[in-house]
Amino acid sequence: MFSTKEISSIIKSLKTKNTHGYDEISTRILKISSNYITSPLTCICIRVILSGSFPDCLKYSIIKPVFKRGDRTNYTNYRPISLLTSFSKIFEKAIYIRLTEYLLNNKILSDSQYGFRKGLATENAIFRLVNEILNSQNSKTKIGSVFCDLQKTFDTVNHGLLLDKLQCYGIRGKVIKLIES
Repeated sequence: MFSTKEISSIIKSLKTKNTHGYDEISTRILKISSNYITSPLTCICIRVILSGSFPDCLKYSIIKPVFKRGDRTNYTNYRPISLLTSFSKIFEKAIYIRLTEYLLNNKILSDSQYGFRKGLATENAIFRLVNEILNSQNSKTKIGSVFCDLQKTFDTVNHGLLLDKLQCYGIRGKVIKLIES
């Protein structure tokens, strides 16, 4: 289960910002009050895991358009961002840490998976690609590749399929219900 030390560490790891969700509590305020709220938050995190349900009040967000590039008068040049409550970020990070730990310990993630992994970045993927190309050139073998630009990737995820895959990897019971929630 979660410990107060872990929840305190998560609070400290959050970027200090003045932006906030609908509850008007920023990460800056969370960090200032950390000594007073860590213990109750730990209890709430434990109850959330045991219930298998993410609290409805933490699912609300403020949606704001953020300009990407191009003509500012063209609405397609904006992307929506969700301003979540700081508390939801703590729960999500706690679950993320547990899930990532499980996937790594059970060697479920591919060695070719670079995104969202500690110590691995786009630069690592580029280095590996260039290295493969150079090795192929040196050994005079043919090499081919396919590149896909997955814009709005999160919007295209089939959540049912994702949940089925997680279950295949051994994530079941209250945890899968929590993720589905």
